Amino acid sequence: MTLPQALEARRPAVCPEPDISTLSNYESFDIKHTQLALEISFDRKVVTGTVIYSLDNVGKAKRVRLDTMNLVITQVYIDDSIVKFNLFPTKYSLGTLLEIIPHIKLPKSFKLKCEFATKPESQGLQWMNELQTFGRPFVYTLMHTIYARSIIPSFDTPAIKSTFSVTIKSPLPVVFSGTELRDSGRNKVYRFVQKVPIPVYMLGFASGDLMSAQVGLRSKVYTESSRIKEAWSEFKGNVEPYIKIAEGLVSEYEWGNYNILINPDAYPYGGMEYPGITFTSPTVIAHDNSNHETLIRELTHSWSGSLVTNASWGHFWLNEGWAVYLERRIIEIIHGEPVRHLSALIGLIELEYEIAYILPEQSTALVQKITKDMNPEDLITCVPYEKGFNFLFYLENVLGGKEFFDPFIKYYFVKFAHQSVDTWLFLDTLFEFFSDKKDILNHIDWETWLFGDGMPPRQDYITILADVVYQLADRWIAKAIQFTSFIEFTKEFSPADITQFNTNQLILFLNVITTCGSYCKDLCFKWSAYPVAANALLKIYDILTNSTNSEVICRVLYFKLIANLDSSCQQTIEWLGKVARLKYVRPLYCALYLYIYISICIY
Repeated sequence: MTLPQALEARRPAVCPEPDISTLSNYESFDIKHTQLALEISFDRKVVTGTVIYSLDNVGKAKRVRLDTMNLVITQVYIDDSIVKFNLFPTKYSLGTLLEIIPHIKLPKSFKLKCEFATKPESQGLQWMNELQTFGRPFVYTLMHTIYARSIIPSFDTPAIKSTFSVTIKSPLPVVFSGTELRDSGRNKVYRFVQKVPIPVYMLGFASGDLMSAQVGLRSKVYTESSRIKEAWSEFKGNVEPYIKIAEGLVSEYEWGNYNILINPDAYPYGGMEYPGITFTSPTVIAHDNSNHETLIRELTHSWSGSLVTNASWGHFWLNEGWAVYLERRIIEIIHGEPVRHLSALIGLIELEYEIAYILPEQSTALVQKITKDMNPEDLITCVPYEKGFNFLFYLENVLGGKEFFDPFIKYYFVKFAHQSVDTWLFLDTLFEFFSDKKDILNHIDWETWLFGDGMPPRQDYITILADVVYQLADRWIAKAIQFTSFIEFTKEFSPADITQFNTNQLILFLNVITTCGSYCKDLCFKWSAYPVAANALLKIYDILTNSTNSEVICRVLYFKLIANLDSSCQQTIEWLGKVARLKYVRPLYCALYLYIYISICIY
């Protein structure tokens, strides 16, 4: 497919573009299957194991090169014969090259076996002791983006996929990103298979005092035994409808079961998608189903990321932009078009803040140019998520709306199922599918959308749900300056102002309030100068202070801190002692630092 000249001028010589974030010679091999046998030692905080790759030598390679990082390699075999190997550390953040040297010419097809052990400081393993859980040790993996190599000697790239059969020996129950076999658990050995080919970073396992409960036709929730009742109550009956909506939007769900692992409180992430199971934070439990967007996002990765994968990390938006787009389409089907647009507006505000204040010196292009000295983990910002969403939302609208774009969604994910792709393959497919709309496609500003830094072109959003939030926030700030007593505020405002707000409206309200609404453009307004108003807001809107949704709790605590309200410091410290999710911890610690600094200066 020939693209417009501006795009063809940027097209790499090979598509998909080679992944330079791996030290391996993955392009020389097809992995027919991978066998993995692991043993977990909580006492030593190590995982020992063997991996056997069934390989076809399609590139006529003379040696095999694998990625490692902080691994101990004890022995290597080719077809049951011990062979020599060398380890070559790099000056970059990509780990250590394992080069395997056969005695004879590598055959066309062969088995490669490596025996290995991790170290306690393995980047891909997180060990928790009894004080960080409900009483038993716990371990989980996070191999994304380049940390599979810290657990398994591997072709650690999203560009190559394999099926897996896995055994994990552990004194405590194990979950894994695959289907558990019937004899699993016998003699503390847990057995799994993954019949759909996946990249190695999609391997996820965890072990601890885990129990499970059925929450849907093809879904279980796993968590520590002390939390199983509240986890079951949160998700029962909710997961299957999400899966069915996603299937109708994209294609059949290929992974068998879709399970959820609720990690201990010390888990620092919102969620991590794995095929057939999502690892998530306990903060998704809101006791009223109001915080399921994270779960829906991770579910959409069953297609965007797991089924169709970015071939290299410079094209990460293909995983995340699609996931956000599909998540908001599911939200729209459940709650309506205005709710989808409100979610998009909130994401746009977060993107604008991140580009302006967190990434001012960093490239914010959708397609990233990665060099060998870069750690692709540094590319995990709002950009691939929100800029990627806005790009797909723009394409949806410019190509005629959902009526025309929805068939393309199905076509794209079916065409590239089980494959790894880059932006060029996406564009080729887009132009191929919309061959009757070439005039429209040829007039798109591809340079700005794909390769330009800064904010994406502004889209037309339905703002009806956001408008009422901004109006209310501006009223509060105006009256905060004017009123001096609590009684005055009760005459102007009432709980009914926000009782009909959905969760995203409450989030937006708190975001706007803390950034001073429209007034911040013209006025140096600080809530700390208006404690009567700040206290009145929280007393009148006690739905905020009584919320069990972590998204709301975090923002209420942040508001209390910047307003210098009494007891805000102690309340924040207590909550941070129970929550580790970075999304909440970072802003609250920053606000807490300023609160304590100001208090010291004053008193």
